[in-house]
Amino acid sequence: MATKRKMTLIVYAPALPSDDNRPVAMVHGMERAFPGLRLEWRVSEDGRLIALPQRDAWLTEGTRDGGFPLVCNGDERFPVMISGWEMPAESAPAGQSQLEVHASLPLNTEGLSAVADVLEAVSQSARAHWGHATPFKTSVDIARQTRNRPDDLDLPPRGLPVLTSPGAMRAPEIPHRLGWLNYWSAAAAKAIGFPDPGRDAELLSRARRTASGGWIVRLTDAPLDLDDPDHLEALKRTYERFPEIGGRTQAKS
Repeated sequence: MATKRKMTLIVYAPALPSDDNRPVAMVHGMERAFPGLRLEWRVSEDGRLIALPQRDAWLTEGTRDGGFPLVCNGDERFPVMISGWEMPAESAPAGQSQLEVHASLPLNTEGLSAVADVLEAVSQSARAHWGHATPFKTSVDIARQTRNRPDDLDLPPRGLPVLTSPGAMRAPEIPHRLGWLNYWSAAAAKAIGFPDPGRDAELLSRARRTASGGWIVRLTDAPLDLDDPDHLEALKRTYERFPEIGGRTQAKS
């Protein structure tokens, strides 16, 4: 049950060379955005928590092969963690390898209060193209929208649109899917045509600009729950508004 009671956060950013300081910047940003958070633990291969008194140096040393190791808060009741790995060029949009960052927060009052700021901080520090934060249960259904193989003819759940595989998309700046909270860089927003004041008044009422000119866009006031007909309709409506998301316009051309 604890796995389902979490908020998953994923951002996609330019590839990570081994001498890049973005992992340390992301961890620092996450700590600033979540009051009281300290990500000063790692998990051993046998599942034990191990303190990291020299966390930044350990993280810098561990940044290699396009990713960085997991660090966490050491609280097994309300775990918070972040790590990153490489999306290889053959699986990535336009054949350009990317950094794929995964984080998780508890789906409780503290986590919900901090999640928008955490998404912004991680995305800005990663110099991300786009990203999202979504309750785990909802993210499972959204992940099932992707058609990774031509012979995969199963329709997505709940009448959601089919999304092309990331490797078939034409540019890394175009978001592959939607979530509850969405980070769109300035380039991503331009690629999908956001904002249009005449069409996006509702989304703009729940959106804010970032320091780099990107956006944090919240689809629904409460965490996205696809068992709620209003939330499901909001998700479908947003996909309809932005057909570029998920490579659906290129699939039709």
